[in-house]
Amino acid sequence: MTARLCSVFLAVLALYALPAAAQNEGRIHSDFRREGEALQSCKSFQFGSIASCAQTIFTGQPLHVAVGSIAPQNGTAAGLAFVEHKNYASGWRLNWNADAVASGNGSWRAGAYMKAYRQPGGTIVVVHPTGNMPPKPQSPLYRTAPLFNLYAETTSLNRLYYYGLGPGTLPVNRSVFGLTQTIIGTNAILPLAGKAGISLLGEINGRIPQLRGNQHESSPSIEALYTEASAPGLTRQPAYFQAGEGIRLRPTLLKDFLRLNYAVQFQQFVAASDSHYSFRRWTADLNHEFPLYRKVRLAAARDQNGPDSCAISSTETSCPPVYSRTQNLEGSISVRLLMTGSIANAGSVVPFFFDPTIGGSDINGQALLASYPDYRFRAPNALLLRETFEHSLGKWPVGFLFSVDEAKVGLRRGDISFDHLQHTFTTGLTVHAGGLPVVSLLFAWGGNEGHHTTANISNVLLGGSSRPALF
Repeated sequence: MTARLCSVFLAVLALYALPAAAQNEGRIHSDFRREGEALQSCKSFQFGSIASCAQTIFTGQPLHVAVGSIAPQNGTAAGLAFVEHKNYASGWRLNWNADAVASGNGSWRAGAYMKAYRQPGGTIVVVHPTGNMPPKPQSPLYRTAPLFNLYAETTSLNRLYYYGLGPGTLPVNRSVFGLTQTIIGTNAILPLAGKAGISLLGEINGRIPQLRGNQHESSPSIEALYTEASAPGLTRQPAYFQAGEGIRLRPTLLKDFLRLNYAVQFQQFVAASDSHYSFRRWTADLNHEFPLYRKVRLAAARDQNGPDSCAISSTETSCPPVYSRTQNLEGSISVRLLMTGSIANAGSVVPFFFDPTIGGSDINGQALLASYPDYRFRAPNALLLRETFEHSLGKWPVGFLFSVDEAKVGLRRGDISFDHLQHTFTTGLTVHAGGLPVVSLLFAWGGNEGHHTTANISNVLLGGSSRPALF
C-alpha cells in the first residue's frame, strides 16, 4: 500500500514541478514545484540523499505520504496528507491539514484541521515630546496570543477488545467489536497575559459514535457475551454535545532543569436524545521532566502545528533534518501522574466505549500498563503513575527507553487510590528522526498476564499536535 501511495505522490508532484512563468505561479503551485525539486535527492543513493528523500516523502509540504499506527490491533495505516498555510498582514496565520489513511484490516481515518493564531510581534513606539530624540521601540505588544483550532474527523476501527468493566475481569472474557466515531468541533488555547506558561483551555465538540459487532475474529462478538447491563451503551449510541474547559501550566524551573507540563480539564458529555447516557469527566495530567542536558527539547507538541506538520517554529514551515551530525546528546527523566474520574447522575451511566482503558495501549495509541493486552482493563475512573528514563544512543536519532508503570481502574471514584496498583516494566528503542513520526519498539513485562511486545508508529509527525481524543 505504501509503495502505491508513493507512486501516486510522485506523479502528483511531477505535474506541479513542470516549469511555470514566475509571474503566473500561485503560492500553492510554487510549494508543489519546490517539493518536486527537493525530490531530486531521491535519485542518489548516498546516506544524506536518502535521508533528505525520506524527509520530503513523509514530511514535505504541501503533500506527503502519511503513515502511522491507526489504533492498537488495527494495524499501520497509510495514505496522503495535505499541508498549507496563509499569512495575513494583520499578523494572523492559518495552517491547514487534511489527511486520509487506511490499514490492512479495513480500518480508516479521514480528517481536516485548521489552526488560526497570531504570530508574536508588534512594538510600542515611544516618541519624545521634545522631538530631539528619534522614536524608540520598546518591547512587543504581544508575545503570545490565542490559538484556535477547528477540525472534523471520522475514525472507523474494526477490531477493539472488551473484557468487561472494572479491575477484576478475566482474559477469557475477551470480546471484539467495531466502532466508528465522527468528531466535529473547535478548541482554543488562551495564554494569560503576564503569566508565562499558563493558558486557559476550552473546547466544544459534536460526537457521533456508532458501535457494531465483529463476527470475523477468533474471539466472540461483543453482543454474544454482554448485554446493556454489563456493557452500557451496547444497544444504543446517541449523538453527543461535548464541552470542556481547563487550565494548562508549562513553566520551567531550577534554571531549566525542571520542566512542568500540567493540564487539568473538565468535560461534559450531553447525550442529545437520551439523558440516560449523559455524564461528566475530570482529568488531571501532571508531567515532570528533568532534562539531563540544557539543550534537551521539550517533549510537548507545538500547538501551532497540525497533526501532519512538523514545523520548528510558529513562523516557518520547514521541519528539522532527519539526521544531523551536529545533533546534541539528549536525555531526560520524567515522572507523570495521570488521573481521570467520571460522574454520572442517578439513573445515568457512562457508555463503555467512552471509558478510559489501561493495558497495552488505549484507543488513542497511548501506552499504559504495557505488559498487559491492549484495552485490558476498562472503567470510568483510572490512575497512572509513570517514571521514565530516555537517552539518545550517541548522536544518532535513536534512543533507549526504560519506564515503570503503576496503574489501576475503578468503577467508583473512591476506588482511585495509590494502593493495590498493578505494575509493569518497559524497555526498548525509540527513533526521533527530524519530523518523522516517532517509531518505538518496546518490550514490557512484570504483570501477572505475561509480557507484551509493541511496535508502534505515531499517528502524528514529531512536533505535531495531537488528534481529537476518541474518549
